[in-house]
Amino acid sequence: MHLVDPVGYIQFLVLQKNATAVVTDSGGIQEETTFLGIPCLTLRANTERPVTVWEGTNKLVGINEIEYEVGEILNGNGKKGKIPYLWDGKTARRIVGILERLLNVRA
Repeated sequence: MHLVDPVGYIQFLVLQKNATAVVTDSGGIQEETTFLGIPCLTLRANTERPVTVWEGTNKLVGINEIEYEVGEILNGNGKKGKIPYLWDGKTARRIVGILERLLNVRA
């Protein structure tokens, strides 16, 4: 485990991408780790990003489960998950297409 001083956003993404696992309570990090394919243990009873649990690499855990769950990840049994449908980086393009059709214009 590495404890680090606060870093910028890009540096933090690099840390996540190269991590074996991430422990968090942040919804945004749940999404980022799912996209990066990194097991994520979220110390909460619920999440506003349930797709990260249903399809992604996120697992909701209590404080008493953390040691066991980290051990599972280190033993190669971390949640694999997948990138959810439509998390393909093309959202803006789809929105523009919808607006063009609705407004009957071409951007």
